[in-house]
Amino acid sequence: MTATEGLLVPPGHGRVVAAPAQHVTFKVTGSHSRSASTFEVLVPPGFDVGAHVHTRSEELFYVLEGELDVLAFEPRVRTPDNWRTWQSPSGSRVVRATPGTVIVVPPGCPHAFANPTDTPAKMFFQASPPPDHEHYFEELLDILGSGAPPDQKAIEALRTKYDIEQLTPLRHR
Repeated sequence: MTATEGLLVPPGHGRVVAAPAQHVTFKVTGSHSRSASTFEVLVPPGFDVGAHVHTRSEELFYVLEGELDVLAFEPRVRTPDNWRTWQSPSGSRVVRATPGTVIVVPPGCPHAFANPTDTPAKMFFQASPPPDHEHYFEELLDILGSGAPPDQKAIEALRTKYDIEQLTPLRHR
């Protein structure tokens, strides 16, 4: 790609990184953009990314299909287990995001998403700056694709490596 040529990624194209029942399609990477990495993410039933926070990254989520429970605020109290019960000082609570919902998460804002339904959800996901989330997804799906229960210690080390402070556990059924 040159400065006078853009990038067009047709439907169904991009580099896929997968684990059973879950995959991420890299649509725009740090080699294409200085501002953000862009992904299409399939969120399987029962998947809970866990509440977490980044000091550097800004994220944008757009729900394309299905439903996700979503958190994007600093809670009154950061309880270590169930982020779905959190409430902000202003009264914000976790919401059920449906197709067309946009969530913007600035650096320092705790956030989480989970698929509470029995069907997969799909979202457009953008992370800035690139390429941290690209490397994170590659390594996370490698861990989740092992066939064994998720190795929480390995996930914790991975998240620390990529500026992710985990507040509640990642869950994957």
